[in-house]
Amino acid sequence: MSEKNIEKVDSEKSKELENDNDADGNSDSTAEAAATPAEEGPATFDKAIEGAGFGLFNLMLLIVSIPAQSAAIFESSSMSYILPVAECDLRLTLEDKGVLNAMAYAGMIFSAIAWGYLADTKGRKKILYWGYLLDAVCVFGSALSQNFIMLVIFKFLGGLVVNGPAAVLFTYLTEMHGPKHRSSVLMIVGMVTSTATVTLPLLAWGIFPRDWEFQIWGLVIHSWQIFLFVLGIPSLVSGLIFCGMPESPRFLMSQGRNEEALQAFRNMYHVNTRKSKDTYPVKALIQEAPDRKAERDEAIYTIEEKSGEDSTKRQSRTLAESLRSGLQQMKPLARKPLLGLALCCYVMQFGIFLGMNTIRLWLPQLFASMAEYEALHVEDGEAASMCTILEFSVNQTAKTALNYADACLVPKEISMDMYLNNIIVSATGFVGYFFAGGIIRTLGPKRMMTYGLFLSGTFGLILYFSVSSLMTLIVSATFLTITGIAVSSLLGAVVMLFPTQLRTVVVSIAMMCGRLGALSGNLLFPVFVQIGCLPPFIMVSSVLILSGILSIFLPNPAKASFS
Repeated sequence: MSEKNIEKVDSEKSKELENDNDADGNSDSTAEAAATPAEEGPATFDKAIEGAGFGLFNLMLLIVSIPAQSAAIFESSSMSYILPVAECDLRLTLEDKGVLNAMAYAGMIFSAIAWGYLADTKGRKKILYWGYLLDAVCVFGSALSQNFIMLVIFKFLGGLVVNGPAAVLFTYLTEMHGPKHRSSVLMIVGMVTSTATVTLPLLAWGIFPRDWEFQIWGLVIHSWQIFLFVLGIPSLVSGLIFCGMPESPRFLMSQGRNEEALQAFRNMYHVNTRKSKDTYPVKALIQEAPDRKAERDEAIYTIEEKSGEDSTKRQSRTLAESLRSGLQQMKPLARKPLLGLALCCYVMQFGIFLGMNTIRLWLPQLFASMAEYEALHVEDGEAASMCTILEFSVNQTAKTALNYADACLVPKEISMDMYLNNIIVSATGFVGYFFAGGIIRTLGPKRMMTYGLFLSGTFGLILYFSVSSLMTLIVSATFLTITGIAVSSLLGAVVMLFPTQLRTVVVSIAMMCGRLGALSGNLLFPVFVQIGCLPPFIMVSSVLILSGILSIFLPNPAKASFS
C-alpha cells in the first residue's frame, strides 16, 4: 500500500461518517448503509467489534491461545532443559550448548520479514494453521535426532517456521478485541506464556528421571527425545484448531472485503450473545479500501489506489507484481514519522530479548550445576555463589567433552532441586502477570514498560552479587518476571502505534530483532563466562537499561488511535 493510501484512510473514514450518502457503493455491506438510520452511518472497526460483544467467542480465543503460545515457548526454550541430560548422548561442549540454545532464534531471524509480509497480504488465519502444522513436523523431527548436527538442523527449521504464527498470534488476538479489552488480553497471553514456562520443567520432571531407552526403526530413543516429542503436540493441536477459526475482520476490512468482515462480526455476535445474526446492530462498515471478494486462484493481494474500475474485472496479478506491490506497501516504514518509531522499537526489542533470554535459557544449566556442586560440597557447606557456580559449570562441561568415556560411564542424575527451582521461577512469572493487568491500568502501558526495564536492568546486575542458591533463585525469578511483562507491554505498544496494513510486518521485524538479541546473547554468554564472571552480567544489565531509556521517547500507546 502506498504511503498516500495510508494517510488517506483516516480522512476517508471521517468523510464517510459525516456523509453516509457518499459511501462507496461497491460493497454489499456498505450498500446496506442506505437502510440504516442516517445518523448512524457505516461503522468503524472499533464500533463494530464492540457491537459484537465480549463473551464465549473471546473465551474460546483465549483457550486456543494456550496451546498456540505454548508451542512457540516450547520451540525456543526446550533446548535449555535437555542440555544437562543430553550432554553425554550428544557429546556437547560449552559452545555447543550455546549454539543449541540460539539455533531456534537463528531460524526465526531468517523468516521474520517473509512471515510478516504474508500475514499482511494473505491473512492471519492461513499463517496460523499452516505455521503450527509445519512446526509440529519440525519438532517431531528434532525428537528423532541422533546427533548434534541433526538436532541443530531441526531446531533451525523449527525456528524458521514457528516465527510466523508466533508473531501473528499477538496481532490476531488484538484484532479480535475492542479497545476496552486489548491491554488485558495481552497480559493474559503473558500469563499463558508463564504457564507454558511452568509446564516445561514439570514435563522434564516427569520424563527425564525415567530410565527410557529403546530403538525404533533403527533409531535410539532416550528420555530427552520423548520430552521433545511431547512438546510437539501443542503445535499439532494449534494447527488443527486454527483451521476452523475465522479470519481477522480487521484484516478483511483493510483489504476491502467488508462483506466477509461483516459476516465475521455477525458470527462473533451470535456466539457471544446467543442472539440471531440478523439482530447484530451494525449494518454497514466504513470502506477503507476498494471493495473486493476473495478470488480462489488470485495471487497475493495488496491494496491499490481507488479507481473506477470494477473489482470483478481486475486481472489476477503475477507473483512478481504482487511482491512489487508488497514492497510499495511497506515503503512508509522507511520514511518519517514511522521510521524513527520503528527503529526505536526494534532496538528495544533487541536489548530486552538479549537480556531476558540469555538468563532464561541458561538458568536450567545453572540450577543443575548448583545442585551438583552443593551435592559435592554438602559436608563443608561451601556457599554456591554465582561466580563459583559458573566456574564449576565450565570445568565440568570441559571434562565431559575431553574425557567422554570416564565422565559418561555412569548416567548423570539430575537433582530434584533443578526442576523445583525452574518451576518456582516460572510460577513467579505467572503470578506477576496475574497482577500486571491491574498495575498497567494504574500506571499506564508506557510507564509500566519504562519502570520495568530499569528494574530488570538493575536485577540483572544484582545476579552477579548472588552469594547463595536461594538468592540466585529469588533474584532470577524477579528479573524474568519483570522483563517478561516489559516484553508484553512493548508488543502491545507496537500493535497500537502502527497502521493495520503494516502492523504484522512491524511486529515480525521487531520479533526478528528480539530473536537476533537472544541469538547474540546465547552465543556471547559462554564466551564472556570464560573471560570472567562479571562481563556476562554487565552485558545483560546494560542492554536492558538502554531499552528503558529508549522507551521514554516512545509515544503513549494509550493515546494512540487503533487504525
